[in-house]
Amino acid sequence: MKIISSPQEMKAFSTSAKAEGKKIALVPTMGALHDGHLSLIDKAKELADIVVVSVFVNPTQFGPNEDFDKYPRQLEEDAQACQQRGADIVFAPSANDIYAPDASTFVSEEQISQYLCGQSRPKHFRGVTTVVSILFNIVKPDCAVFGEKDAQQVSIIERMVRDLFIDVEIVRAPIIRDENGLALSSRNKYMDRLERLGATRIHNALVEAKKMIETENCDNVDRIKAYVINNIANAKARVIYAEVVDAKTSLPVSRHETGKSRISVAVWYGQTRLIDNIQI
Repeated sequence: MKIISSPQEMKAFSTSAKAEGKKIALVPTMGALHDGHLSLIDKAKELADIVVVSVFVNPTQFGPNEDFDKYPRQLEEDAQACQQRGADIVFAPSANDIYAPDASTFVSEEQISQYLCGQSRPKHFRGVTTVVSILFNIVKPDCAVFGEKDAQQVSIIERMVRDLFIDVEIVRAPIIRDENGLALSSRNKYMDRLERLGATRIHNALVEAKKMIETENCDNVDRIKAYVINNIANAKARVIYAEVVDAKTSLPVSRHETGKSRISVAVWYGQTRLIDNIQI
């Protein structure tokens, strides 16, 4: 496995590989890799000859007073995990490699990003779509694999690829959870063992809501949202949002449709912002 930091070197590698007829899969990450990320590498290996894992903590997707400075950075451990999982390249550029000092161009999706996380993190998705489009231009992947824990993010990237005619297949991979049901996230490192155990109430509430919908044939969105909020909120957990959305687009819906909807939530658990979702 090789670690590349230079965008020019990464572009040259990809150009050469594609000239040889090889298919490239990209797994974009911000590092601090966990089993969820590693499952994306597994999926990428099924789809392509070469797997590139990008490790880049992207400054443009963090707002003021967010956790950019304390976001976990552990490139050596991440590279070891990628090598053990069978990735071919770790692309780990610096911010100066990606953004020129006078960079003034952004990519913005302006429908899906207005809801859910976009309301409490107004410039977050503009940073995501910008850096993902940059990574696509550098790595030149045939496909890119994203986890459904970040379902809204995947919907936005799918829309960007469609609208801008970007020749990359977007592949969704399922949420990976710990033994208690908590969705794996790099931000889980912010919590101690008891907090991580307590935060499993988020997934538990989603599972119970799904059961309620199925047993009572409930399609009332307001009732579903209220049920989720009431089952999550306590002294440690503050619900930022709970919404019933279209499973593909992540846009809010007025009525749940079986197999076509998803419950998406964001929660402050103590000092840690967590997101999760379940398809219903």
